Amino acid sequence: MTAPIMRRARGNGIELQLAIWEGKGKQVLCVHGLTANCRCWDVIASALAPMHQVTAMDLRGRGLSDKPPTGYSEEHHVRDVRSLMDDLELGKAVLLGHSLGGYVSMAVAARHPDRVEGLILLDAGGDLSQEQWDKIAFAIKPSLERLEKTFHSFDAYVGLMKQAQFFQPWSPAIEAYFRYDLEEMEAGVRSRIRLAHIHEEISNKRDTGAAQFYPKISCPVLIMRATEGVVVPDDILLPEEAVERMLLEIPDARRVDVEGSNHYSILFQPNETRDRAILDFLEG
Repeated sequence: MTAPIMRRARGNGIELQLAIWEGKGKQVLCVHGLTANCRCWDVIASALAPMHQVTAMDLRGRGLSDKPPTGYSEEHHVRDVRSLMDDLELGKAVLLGHSLGGYVSMAVAARHPDRVEGLILLDAGGDLSQEQWDKIAFAIKPSLERLEKTFHSFDAYVGLMKQAQFFQPWSPAIEAYFRYDLEEMEAGVRSRIRLAHIHEEISNKRDTGAAQFYPKISCPVLIMRATEGVVVPDDILLPEEAVERMLLEIPDARRVDVEGSNHYSILFQPNETRDRAILDFLEG
């Protein structure tokens, strides 16, 4: 893997942390998921750079970005993305979003079409029922539970994460991602993310339908779908019927199913199918 360059940028009234993998070609701006951070992109970014320049952001409240007491919603993230693009003088970029980051990227593409050259939705973007959101909430429960705890050491923290089947096989990239997430406390270490901010985010997300954005997206869209559930077979973020609706209502969309992957492995594990599809999209 290639180590990124770390720098700060201006969001909407806050500062955001960035990881940058330098390259030529297209400008790719990566937006992570609910409880993730910019280092979740290490594997994919290393496959894209230096053919393309990859910039990954810590969303507000995550990683080393500022953490205001409130303001955790799709609307706030859209303003942050637009502001940091202005700060970096990115006229246009291809947005690559995973999970929550895919929904944020989709909203940016719909509201600011002049700034988005292309959109890649990595297991994200479906207009889901409340029942499906409930299944997903159960699947991501371990990710939320870690936010409440203080661990006496990094090894103790990682030991808990290694028990999660969906992070297997464990790798240096996953370990670096979790190490970046931690801050030192007097009693040990804990995640930098506050659970109250995530609860606010979840509440706001359930009230925001995705389908409203579909007909407003004018750029080419690549939908990449994980085919496996996280805990049970059907706790997936892109059920077949959701993808079919996206293909029908987004003007210029195509799909690639990443067979055998789940919501986490499609991001963290090496995958030639995923990387080739992204590179073809960027170069096509």
